[in-house]
Amino acid sequence: MADFNLVVLYVNDAQASSTFYQTLLGCPVAQSSPKFVVLPLGNGTRLGLWQRDAVVPPSASEAGCNEISWAVADAEAVRATFETWTTRGVRIAQPPTAMPFGDTFVGLDPDGHRLRVLATAA
Repeated sequence: MADFNLVVLYVNDAQASSTFYQTLLGCPVAQSSPKFVVLPLGNGTRLGLWQRDAVVPPSASEAGCNEISWAVADAEAVRATFETWTTRGVRIAQPPTAMPFGDTFVGLDPDGHRLRVLATAA
């Protein structure tokens, strides 16, 4: 089987979403066209932002119906990331919370995709 290396989110405006993720993650664009942008996420995985009106074959899903997650070391790292993201203007769907699976918070991108930061429970 081939290696997993790309998550694609359908977005309303690929360029606006690209700006959001570049600011949020502090990473450069790896590949860009007017309606599709790729950013590196680390460990060989990339994030694709595909403008909904250009998706082939067309998707029946609305933009903003997915969740992606980032693992951090511990609850303090969850809180630190939360503070950083809120100062960068990220809308928050769930503030830092202790859940059965670990400490977490959820931000939202411009299309409403959920961005979860998680420190798993020991």
